[in-house]
Parts: sequence; structure tokens; C-alpha cells
Amino acid sequence: MKKIDRAKADQYFKEKNRYMALYLVIWFISSFVMVFFAESLSSFSINGFPFHYFMGAQGSILIFIILLYVNAIVSDRIDRKYGIDESKNEQVSYGKTLDH
Repeated sequence: MKKIDRAKADQYFKEKNRYMALYLVIWFISSFVMVFFAESLSSFSINGFPFHYFMGAQGSILIFIILLYVNAIVSDRIDRKYGIDESKNEQVSYGKTLDH
């Protein structure tokens, strides 16, 4: 059993948390900020619907689904970067061990 280096585990979680914060900001803007600017955004239209209506009805849901997809791809890339093999269900945190 090989112990995981604490510095490597800290870098891993720091990078994952940075991306998660970015996703949350994008989600917040697409979900809540649209409500605050609904009046000014009503001059734009998508498929004949006002932009704020489209974002409330479909746009924010589409953005959420896209964020889930992007998160899965980026998380897999980060896991490979730090040598995490998800198929073996290995966990990375301080004090955990990996079987090789």
C-alpha cells in the first residue's frame, strides 16, 4: 500500500474546488441574475420569446445540463492528471492508501 502525498492531495482538492466554484458562479448568473435584469433583457428574443423568458423556461436548465457534462469531463481529466483510477474506486485524501 502506498500512502498519498499530502501536498498532492491538497493540490487535487484545490483544483477540483476551483472548478466547482466557477460552475457555481455560472449557475448563479444563469439562474438568479437573469431575474434581476429581466426588464432590460426583454428587448432580446430567442425563437420569438423574450430572452428572460427563454432563460427561465429552458436556458437555465440547458446551462445546468451543460455544466454537469463539462464537470464530468474536467473531473476525469483532473483525476488522470493526479493518477486517480476511478475504476478501482480509489479515494484520495490525507491518510488514505492506494493499492497498486
